[in-house]
Amino acid sequence: QVQLVESGGGLVQPGGSLRLSCAASGSIFDIGAMGWYRQSPGKQRSVVASITSSGRTNYADSVKGRFTISRDNAKKMVYLQMNSLKPEDTAVYSCNMAARPDARSAFYMHWGQGTQVTVSS
Repeated sequence: QVQLVESGGGLVQPGGSLRLSCAASGSIFDIGAMGWYRQSPGKQRSVVASITSSGRTNYADSVKGRFTISRDNAKKMVYLQMNSLKPEDTAVYSCNMAARPDARSAFYMHWGQGTQVTVSS
């Protein structure tokens, strides 16, 4: 059983910054790709940023240059540094992680419950 817990969300003014963290626990032998997604009311969940096991990153066009994803494999954590936040960044942010419990198992995708980010003056 793998659990992901996000933290760091909250209320911030436009132009401000937040750093989201996602901690994984449970039966984890190996971690593959990690990512952050967001969903705002009335919209589908969409990818914000992703990072491979080798550290290659990808970002949604709307956050390029403002958000940075990073990971710490030893701590089993993934982070999202969000700068120059805009009201349209308001959403529930969730992390996901591909992990496997042993070397012979396939990778499975796991999701956190999400953390609310509100950008408003």
